[in-house]
Amino acid sequence: MTASARAFITRRLVFGALASIGALPARAAPSNAQIVTILGDSITAGLGLAAADALPAQLQQSLARLGVTAVVRGAGVSGDTTAGGLARLDFSVQPDTTLCVVELGGNDYLQSIPVGDTKRNMLAIIARLRTRHIRVVACSASPPGKASGAYGGEVDAFFKSLRKAPGVFVTPDLLEGVLDNPAMKQADGLHPNARGVRLLAERLAPVVARALKT
Repeated sequence: MTASARAFITRRLVFGALASIGALPARAAPSNAQIVTILGDSITAGLGLAAADALPAQLQQSLARLGVTAVVRGAGVSGDTTAGGLARLDFSVQPDTTLCVVELGGNDYLQSIPVGDTKRNMLAIIARLRTRHIRVVACSASPPGKASGAYGGEVDAFFKSLRKAPGVFVTPDLLEGVLDNPAMKQADGLHPNARGVRLLAERLAPVVARALKT
């Protein structure tokens, strides 16, 4: 391994550890609260948003409205790929986690990473979490505009196949109605705004609630 590759991995691990530390709740969690960690990219990190408008906080609120007592920790690193998430998983997903939401893959598409690599990384993430007896919610999301041809078809088929895996729950297309809706996006035209994130949280919460009760 080259020195530059080692430095890259080290930076990823450090960023992942800092993401996890920064996501710790400000006060002790209720004794009956289940811990949900979101392993993700800039959407989880809340790029361009106040912490209260970011996905971890919004998901916690959406779960509360469903009667689920949970503490949601964000472990998001902007620009992260599935490979980056796999490299920092043990740092970012703390031992007391009941369920991990895996919100990764968008940057693989943007960086033209072969879909085979993305699938292998996702399966490795899931396998490692399941070995730790952590339930998994995988966030399904079609590439922008659903106009990516064979790549998009492979991604869709992969997430459909995950629905058969034990201990794994898959969301509907998480970004549907967001990526193609300017009213749901920030000025960069790529990241969801506060309104868009609320929609993501509302779409994600029922899947997380069902997984926590299973």
